[in-house]
Amino acid sequence: MDTASPRKSKATVAVVGVGYWGKNLVRNVYELGALAALCDAEESLEANYAKQYPGVKFHRDFRAVLSDPTITAVALATPAVNHHEMAKAALEAGKDVLVEKPLAIDVKHGEELVRMAAANGRILMVGHILRYHPAILKLQQLIRDGVLGKINYLYSNRLNIGKIRNEENILWSFAPHDISVMLALLGEMPTDVSCQGGAFLNRDVYDVTLSHFDFPSGVQAHIFVSWLHPVKEQRLVVVGSEKMAVFDDTAEHKLVLYPHKVEWRNRIPTAVKANEEIVELESREPLRAECQHFLDCVEFRTPPVSDGGEGLRVLRVLDACQRALTNGAVRLERDDALAPKAAPPYFVHESAYVDNGAEVGDGTKIWHFSHVMKGARIGQRTIVGQNVNIDGGTLIGNNVKIQNNVSVYAGAVIEDDVFLGPSCVLTNVTNPRSQVNRHALYETTRLKRGCTVGANATIVCGTTVGRYAFVGAGAVVTKDIPDFALVVGNPARQTGWMSRHGHRLDSPDSDGVMRCPETGYRYKEVDPGIVRCLDLDEEAPLPAELKIGTKTYRQMKEEGKYESSAA
Repeated sequence: MDTASPRKSKATVAVVGVGYWGKNLVRNVYELGALAALCDAEESLEANYAKQYPGVKFHRDFRAVLSDPTITAVALATPAVNHHEMAKAALEAGKDVLVEKPLAIDVKHGEELVRMAAANGRILMVGHILRYHPAILKLQQLIRDGVLGKINYLYSNRLNIGKIRNEENILWSFAPHDISVMLALLGEMPTDVSCQGGAFLNRDVYDVTLSHFDFPSGVQAHIFVSWLHPVKEQRLVVVGSEKMAVFDDTAEHKLVLYPHKVEWRNRIPTAVKANEEIVELESREPLRAECQHFLDCVEFRTPPVSDGGEGLRVLRVLDACQRALTNGAVRLERDDALAPKAAPPYFVHESAYVDNGAEVGDGTKIWHFSHVMKGARIGQRTIVGQNVNIDGGTLIGNNVKIQNNVSVYAGAVIEDDVFLGPSCVLTNVTNPRSQVNRHALYETTRLKRGCTVGANATIVCGTTVGRYAFVGAGAVVTKDIPDFALVVGNPARQTGWMSRHGHRLDSPDSDGVMRCPETGYRYKEVDPGIVRCLDLDEEAPLPAELKIGTKTYRQMKEEGKYESSAA
């Protein structure tokens, strides 16, 4: 175990269920600096964990975790039959929740959890670990970029002589991983499901299942899972019209492409083999990436990649497989599909295009000639102006304003209430070369809540623009910007501070307090380079009466509001 001092996270997490799988969550959450408590009913575990993680509280009663106000989030690694009850209790207690797969074992329970999380403003994330595997992320990018061509079919084998359970069958134990990947790669729900299996060790507990899926696009897929198999095999094969891909998690080279072709000769299809292409991948532990993503979502209030909605879709497919296993083939109801039955609760201009597999929140508007790509996630009440491209893999929060002619590339994380001015530029590779493929090396650019990026400004990737910071028109940002900072020029340099309402803060009084000329709110540099609002928390919403401006910048300037902001 890494005994180095962990990086401090603003999230404080209790891991509940610290046995077979939970111990891995404990290790990662601790090393990320967020472990606040452990919880398990097994008394014998406490002494060992006390030695490994001194100072970390150990509870045997889940209610002690729920009542602890210092714990902001829980990670549930308990048996699946307990997921619904425990996740519900945590959400009711105001905690953010990471629950291991599956979300629940009943679709109605899963729907209830998703509704509760939305109503309470809580993060609900499901531990679909393969969604954070570098090979799967790369495979998603390759499919999105059209490298594989038209996808024809895929299959996944997850086989082992492994941990055999009595409380759940192999379908519910192994298949959630593969179903989540299948849905993510294809961006659609199956319409027809069939499933066969065998129960050899315990009556009615299936040890082997083979599930087949038909999709609206014509793609077919199957998933084969077993815990009665002599050797371990974790392999996913995707067959496209241009290339075939093999993801083998047990191999040295985990993702390999095969550019085999099928040519028609004398009206007969003939296979033409080609050399394999090894895909270079980032070296990263998927569980570490999953835990870090959860902590980021808790801290920055951004929706998870594997959120409750995805967990619910996987649960619906699992439920269809189980019904097919016992009753024969199942046709999924339209409600189970990604595409809604009615018009979407957001606006898309007829000249704009939103790919299947993109997620767009209620009340969002997407205007002329804009393109939202598969895998993009946009929050509620966001405005996407004309000629905007939003790449797959981007995360955009609520109430964001994106003006005309902006491209938001993979790697961008844009929090709530951000303003992107016309023709501003975001990047995702610091040192791009046409000859060098760096698709797996996109760098994260984070625009934090309420910040403004002026027209024609450039944000060099790998930087963070702080909350309510203000980037002047044409500036080139090459390093992180503090909260409330005003920066201008090339390279961008700080020239002052800005209020939450977008006014320059000048003339501090004898106590170092600066006032916003529009609202009167007080701001102070509490530490060198750190400004805070003394009257309203940075994460709190604006009062309703302050959400609508009453005077233009020039009107306030003419009235002398900018001559002195001291009381």
